[in-house]
Amino acid sequence: MSEKTFLALFSDVNPAAEAIAQLREMGMKDEQMQVISGIPFTAPILGRPHPRTNVPRMAMGGALVGFLLAMFFTIGTPNLYPVYVGGQPLIPVPPSVIATFELTMLGMLLATFLGVFLDSRFPSYRPMEYVPAISDGKIGVLFRCTEEESSRWMDALQKLGAESVSPVEAVQL
Repeated sequence: MSEKTFLALFSDVNPAAEAIAQLREMGMKDEQMQVISGIPFTAPILGRPHPRTNVPRMAMGGALVGFLLAMFFTIGTPNLYPVYVGGQPLIPVPPSVIATFELTMLGMLLATFLGVFLDSRFPSYRPMEYVPAISDGKIGVLFRCTEEESSRWMDALQKLGAESVSPVEAVQL
């Protein structure tokens, strides 16, 4: 029982969303479907589950590292090397607040960039599905199923408004 990948092309987002909902009702799991389009549609528009991401956790971790680094620079360094200047406190508060804010934000921004970069799996060296019609504004629903079930799914998608349903192979770009 080998699995094959099929592509259903839709000209509009509404029939594609209805087809995804219908496929789910017929028993296809979300892990078996993938939507590709030239326009970035959000998951709720297509009735898809919200994608899980680690970016917020990485951003918070970066902010914490930046904050700890700022605390070391603003509190630790003056205590390690005390220099008293004519009546001024050893740790001046206004400049310390500014430096702490800036280093916290710098840590968060760097971690967010790294998180988005890693979460998008960029660069990808594995074969990817690409269809020129997607660049022309079509919406594609890729789905995997066994060869025995393929005619059932293909007929259902044709009835739901797919312009074409055909088998595809991943190719190296």
